[in-house]
Amino acid sequence: MRARNLALVLTAALVLYIVMLADRAIALFRSGETSGVLLGVGVMVLPVLGAWMIVATWRSGSKIQRLARSLEAEGGLPNVEDLPRMPSGRVDRKAADAWFEDRKAELEAHPDDWRYWYRLAYAYDVAGDRKRARDTMRRAVELAKAV
Repeated sequence: MRARNLALVLTAALVLYIVMLADRAIALFRSGETSGVLLGVGVMVLPVLGAWMIVATWRSGSKIQRLARSLEAEGGLPNVEDLPRMPSGRVDRKAADAWFEDRKAELEAHPDDWRYWYRLAYAYDVAGDRKRARDTMRRAVELAKAV
């Protein structure tokens, strides 16, 4: 719940920033000068791009949250509470790697099941590989959509 509240606060701040940028772009358009209008077009690209990013991120997050709820209801949500931790609170790297290998073996046995892709994405995240975690989670979402 804390993560969601933080995401809402950051989204609200970004929306405020986007509105302020759009206001600057409109002011540049109203200047009537060629350079002002061209700058206005350039500045207006940023709010449009920002709005698209906000919508895409929230849509992705909501899809992933649905998968997490479904997996939790089935009792298959990954659990890392038993893994040893470093003083920082992060899972010990060797333990995370070993746990990752178990999730990878599960996926190899069930390559078309979104549940195992979700669990592997979670393992990538625990191991600190965020890029692969995102890519793998996208695959989980695609497979779940097909079911």
